[in-house]
Amino acid sequence: MKNNVFINGIGAVTAQGIWRTELFEEASELNEAVNHAQQPSYKEFIAPAMSRRMSRGIKMGIYAAQQALDEAEVTVPDAIITGTGLGCSEDSEKFLRNILDNQEEFLTPTSFIQSTHNTVAAQIALRLQCKGYNFTYVNRSISFESALLDALLQLQQGEEEHILVGGVDEVSDHTFRLLQLIEEVKASDTNETVKTSVTPGVNYGEGATFFSLGVQKTRSSYAELVDIHIQHRVDRAELPDFVAQFLERNTLAAADVDALLLGYNGDSASDSYYVAFEALFPQAASLYYKHLSGQYDACSAFGLAAAASVLQQRHIPSRLKWKDNTAPGPLKTVLLYNQLKGKDHALTLIRAC
Repeated sequence: MKNNVFINGIGAVTAQGIWRTELFEEASELNEAVNHAQQPSYKEFIAPAMSRRMSRGIKMGIYAAQQALDEAEVTVPDAIITGTGLGCSEDSEKFLRNILDNQEEFLTPTSFIQSTHNTVAAQIALRLQCKGYNFTYVNRSISFESALLDALLQLQQGEEEHILVGGVDEVSDHTFRLLQLIEEVKASDTNETVKTSVTPGVNYGEGATFFSLGVQKTRSSYAELVDIHIQHRVDRAELPDFVAQFLERNTLAAADVDALLLGYNGDSASDSYYVAFEALFPQAASLYYKHLSGQYDACSAFGLAAAASVLQQRHIPSRLKWKDNTAPGPLKTVLLYNQLKGKDHALTLIRAC
């Protein structure tokens, strides 16, 4: 018999500040080409001498992880699993610049050591003295879902009791400019939101969002994590079958889904899939989140935090509403759908606990 899995704690560093109960009531819509996370004070968690040598991604990850653990009242998790699209790209760029500036001589290894994709998970483990399973998934836009699926399977099978799982990505200058050149990111002089977008590209962002998952429901539990499904390619015509198979696996009908959390980001190549997906659930409330986080590979972690908060509060903040439609009854089930330009499709199902 499979264990139930609960989201017992959430922590985040985002463009809207750190994780807090009022985040979605106080959030403001992003309209800049690049949106940096609002950095909190790290002095409580990281010694100043160490902090100066760490990139934003590492510091954001440490802060968000500790916030999630504190909320769940877990001291040391049994495992740490992270997802990241580009890793600590700031340190990667710093190391490559040093190679060029110093003509491949007299290089210090610090930036290279800290540029690897698993650095965030490793630094969290070192700080917590967690000697358990430690893994990082690097699968672009489904990096976080890959990490979340790993955690879900381990907890369902009873291999672990408490797992810390999160997604983190940071903005780095050179990578950002390259993405602008190929029109993946909007030009710097544009001021468009997700809903008012007419130019190519997306509003770029960064952030870290972590979850403390456990097999026991606690007083801090947000929601139950039910199922995750990932598929690399799904043609738009195949979308109904893709969704139907997932619902059937969880003994649900479309009418049983109270709300959808969709990854609308202002890019027409991606958003057309969400329009088609939304049409399959005419009764469900339609929500979105990338207008508050910006688009980055691991931003679906922020989306899961938004969905979990909605279920815990039994209330949909106006800033999360894609449309004005509301759920037909009490909020019990939320289905998250994430993909990027028609590839790497992920469905995540959570329900009230």
